[in-house]
Amino acid sequence: MFTGIIEALATVEKIEKEDTNVHFTFSCPFTNELKIDQSVAHNGTCLTVVGIDGDDYTLTAIDETLERTNLGDLKIGDVVNVERCTKVGSRLDGHIVQGHVDTIGTCIGINDFEGSTEFVFEYDYDEVTVSKGSITVNGVSLTVVQSENKLFSVHIIPYTIEHTNFHTLQIGSKVNLEFDIIGKYVRKMLRN
Repeated sequence: MFTGIIEALATVEKIEKEDTNVHFTFSCPFTNELKIDQSVAHNGTCLTVVGIDGDDYTLTAIDETLERTNLGDLKIGDVVNVERCTKVGSRLDGHIVQGHVDTIGTCIGINDFEGSTEFVFEYDYDEVTVSKGSITVNGVSLTVVQSENKLFSVHIIPYTIEHTNFHTLQIGSKVNLEFDIIGKYVRKMLRN
């Protein structure tokens, strides 16, 4: 369980393929606090730490993860948003985030609003967003501003742009999307 409040940026140090799996080695400011078998969200994707070596740690992504997320597009030197699991008793500053990416979205618009920046995303997936509802983009808990069929926008403050990998996004960038878990359950119940 995560909150979508990003702790740091992690840098891709090494990528190794093994059969259909990919082992990613990252470095980040809190590597020395990690433990083997710990869950850490990378661009909103919950992955397990399988190795630690000095300032670097390694995770393994299976083919399902690589197909459903933007992790398969990572290159050496890329940065991802990282968040460790929520501690029981901690404040839930963002929203309930599982770390189970639903689909990949594409950035189709970036607009400067002199104080905030609007990012517009489209996706091809059977889920919906609602205006003022929650969405997770690359692991970041955000509020939907405008919601249309398979398209939504969010407005980002300068602090969030600077402290997440939103500063690297451009038109055409692929992002991981996790739709609000409560909304998904409500939608499923209404369908039944």
